[in-house]
Amino acid sequence: MQRDERYMSMAIQMAKETVGQTSPNPSVAAVVVKNNQVVGLGVHVKPGEPHAEVHALRMAGEKAQGAEIFVTLEPCSHFGQTPPCAQAVIDAGIKRVIIASHDPNPKVSGRGIKMMEKAGLTVETEVLIDEADELNRAFFHFIKTKQPYVRLKSAMSLDGKIATTTGESQWITGETARQDGHSYRHRSAAILVGINTVLMDNPKLTTRIAGGGNNPVRVVLDTHLRTPSDSQVIQDREAPTWIFTGDSVEGDEVTHFQDFPHVKVIKLETENVQVEAVLDYLGEQKLTSLLIEGGGTIADAFVRAGKVNETITYIAPKLIGGRQALTPVAGEGISSLAQLDAFKFLSSEQLGVDIKVVSVREEDS
Repeated sequence: MQRDERYMSMAIQMAKETVGQTSPNPSVAAVVVKNNQVVGLGVHVKPGEPHAEVHALRMAGEKAQGAEIFVTLEPCSHFGQTPPCAQAVIDAGIKRVIIASHDPNPKVSGRGIKMMEKAGLTVETEVLIDEADELNRAFFHFIKTKQPYVRLKSAMSLDGKIATTTGESQWITGETARQDGHSYRHRSAAILVGINTVLMDNPKLTTRIAGGGNNPVRVVLDTHLRTPSDSQVIQDREAPTWIFTGDSVEGDEVTHFQDFPHVKVIKLETENVQVEAVLDYLGEQKLTSLLIEGGGTIADAFVRAGKVNETITYIAPKLIGGRQALTPVAGEGISSLAQLDAFKFLSSEQLGVDIKVVSVREEDS
């Protein structure tokens, strides 16, 4: 690995540790180097707090004068919740800036680079860009579309079943795969299921990983507002619960949930809950990523709407069989192969006895 790639790799590894806790901001890290020695490190921890460059420059202090800074994402050039980082880099006396990813945000894109070059700094870009872009795939999608990046997670047998013919599904995969699944909850801004999952499984939909973790907003698609008040998504207050309903739901049905301040009922203007309307609302609330853990009908709705950006599939070495046994994507399905979104495999790995396969839609890769 070349020198610049080595320091950028260090920054990328640091930024990986913050994925899931910086939304709606991207995950960013910075490394300040002088005379081939690391003199400053910084990571953006959460919205409203100083950006990675500021932390790294503060640690470097006077050593930043004449040094280099490696940043995983183009430094911002505008005043938001914090001052522009490009100006902070200039003021610190940095002589060379090495950037991995370009920022697609129109408030930033290219402007930070131009600001630093105009001040006489040497700026180089796209060092380990693929690895850095992967960090913020959800953020980039959100900036471009104003909707959250959608991941569809499923666990199935070798023959593509998520439950037996009697509906038994716990547990098809092993503990290692299930823990990995919880890591996706940690890195997601929201998690979504349908009312049938609530009624059948009564899930908590919180993150259970070693040392705690981020709990995403729990989203339930419930056209007729059948969510029981004693269900875990209502009784458990560890995370907000947002219930989307159709327009037939009456006001007195909504008041039923007023005793639960963490619960919000969102009544849409259509008879049935529409995928596009849900994603638009979540985007307006600045939720940059969405994890779908619902059943086959919910998965089918997002697939037919063309809104699945990534799939995470855990495959257990088991055969279940049964014509009526449930599959990860059910519902109406897509009638023509020409209508299918093209996906490509991103990675595969063995987790305990199971195999995990990740794919991304080609236009998102």
